[in-house]
Amino acid sequence: MPVTHIRRRWKTLALATSAMLVGLAVPALTAPSAGAAPSAGAATTAGAVTTAYDDTYYADAVGKSGTALKDSLHTIISDQTKISYSAVWDALKVTDQDPNNSNNVVLLYSGISRSKSLNGGDTGDWNREHVWAKSHGDFGTSTGPGTDLHHLRPEDVQVNSIRGNKDFDNGGSSFTNSGGSLTDSNSFEPRAAVKGDVARMILYMAVRYEGTDGWPDLEPNDSVTNGSDPYHGRLSVLKQWHQQDPPSAFEERRNEVIYDSYQHNRNPFIDHPEWVESIW
Repeated sequence: MPVTHIRRRWKTLALATSAMLVGLAVPALTAPSAGAAPSAGAATTAGAVTTAYDDTYYADAVGKSGTALKDSLHTIISDQTKISYSAVWDALKVTDQDPNNSNNVVLLYSGISRSKSLNGGDTGDWNREHVWAKSHGDFGTSTGPGTDLHHLRPEDVQVNSIRGNKDFDNGGSSFTNSGGSLTDSNSFEPRAAVKGDVARMILYMAVRYEGTDGWPDLEPNDSVTNGSDPYHGRLSVLKQWHQQDPPSAFEERRNEVIYDSYQHNRNPFIDHPEWVESIW
């Protein structure tokens, strides 16, 4: 279990001359379920944020903006421990454990709690969903972007297939085990409770993989027809989702587990939601 860290958030109020301090403890395994709404008084993505990592992990990024911020964050989060694709199975059983049932994981798009033992490729199983579709840049499942836990999540086998490599956008129709997610011919819309999660995972990948370490330069754009190009859309919609669905307790705990126990790097947009608007 990760060590509990204290985050202190500062939310700047319009027409005010002072800020309000809000304390928030990163939850342990007993946190609210995945996609739970933020607690009353939690900071939204519009506010300035400080974290316990600003003087250490993020020291070289704090105070920067735009391209300088993106470059600094790339350097910081590129210092990571990489795991194999087979090791992802066991890691997801920890990172995505259902806080209400330690025998299960929570499926990303479906919101279903399913037994950890049902990992595989058959109907009724869950498998490893690449939120940044692995064909967008053709990086496959090789160690690197193909095994990065910050965008790998458990999902129902059939739902994973329905999502395929589609870009993200609003609209579409429901489907079996959708959990509220929608799809059409060229895009996929996650259920409301994880829209922000999806956005922050896509933007993490765009900062982490800049074409400097043998992998493609991954970037978000406003298209839903990216195919095998190293782009993912739709950026304007992803930014809306990021604003509408701030980091949940489940998402924050997941970030801690990946940092403490596996890759030893963080998704900066969970810690500092305001950095999305600063960069994009």
